[in-house]
Amino acid sequence: MPSPRRYLLLSLSVLLVIGLVAMWLRSTTPQIPEAIKRGYSEALEHARNGQPGAARMLYQQLGRPDLSPKRRVWLHAELPNYPSPQALKLADADLHSESPDVRRAAIGSISGLVPTGQRSLLLGPLLEDQDPSVRFAAVNALLGLSPDELGLYFGPMQLVIGMWEQMLEDGPPTAESHYQLARLHLHNAELKKAQLALEQVLRLQPDNLPALVMQIDVLDKQGQADAARQLLAQQLKNQPESAYLQHALGLWLLHHGQAEYALLGLAKAVELEPENRHYRYDLATTLYAEQELEAAQKQLQEIVQRYPADRRARVLLINYWKESGQLQNVQILLAQLEQLNPDDPALQQGL
Repeated sequence: MPSPRRYLLLSLSVLLVIGLVAMWLRSTTPQIPEAIKRGYSEALEHARNGQPGAARMLYQQLGRPDLSPKRRVWLHAELPNYPSPQALKLADADLHSESPDVRRAAIGSISGLVPTGQRSLLLGPLLEDQDPSVRFAAVNALLGLSPDELGLYFGPMQLVIGMWEQMLEDGPPTAESHYQLARLHLHNAELKKAQLALEQVLRLQPDNLPALVMQIDVLDKQGQADAARQLLAQQLKNQPESAYLQHALGLWLLHHGQAEYALLGLAKAVELEPENRHYRYDLATTLYAEQELEAAQKQLQEIVQRYPADRRARVLLINYWKESGQLQNVQILLAQLEQLNPDDPALQQGL
């Protein structure tokens, strides 16, 4: 029978091992300053509102290993407005997070940070993720890419699309499932299948405007421009105050080479929904294409004033002002951009 002295020595040895392990963990785990720990809400607010120092604070928070998945997801929603090598590194790191929610959020960040044709190298590996929702999020981010752009990931992409289609077809026949099927069919240029899926969406949800606009696109792709025009005209007659439909009309006319009339639809959409920056951005770019530079600048100014964090509008406005020789305005916006994110590629390229 072991003596009390032996028990004491054994206990002391165990405590010593535990102490050494604790010391090792403390030495290998990054120590996060209290100021950064307390700064999450402030960082998120700065990023959302486009306030000075936003990028630095956003990166600091995303660099924390102790941040909850939910908080990381919220930060990733803002990251695309603050591009830099560091932003891309943080997004890429979270593609390997243990949390499926964070991996999906990181896919969204990559989609906003990386041009469409260059995403496949970063997102392609996620097509083999163990979580189906992550695989499908990767598919969504890569939809529309050509086989050449997908490169080595064309095969895995088709495989996951096939699995997803089967799952949707085997599941409950909801408007959402039919809509997603239509998107997948459209990617594969299966236009008849896409049209049938959209008809099912509109049977279940007659007021589903995204499905309606996609159906117009599918008709167009099948060479049925008159049928597409009639469908759009009928819907506008039923809902003349729909900003969504007015915007769709503008884009449809633009696609068909009727930019002058397209401006009317795009301007009407902005009038009906002035807070929608995407409508206003499309109006600005169309005005610019029609040589109405001053009017285009005003639309972009409105976006930047309402949404200071909107980098896309800010950078385009800098370009437009530079083109018209308004260098003082260019310097003001560049200075603001530098305050937001000194590592922005637009600054590094000497915009």
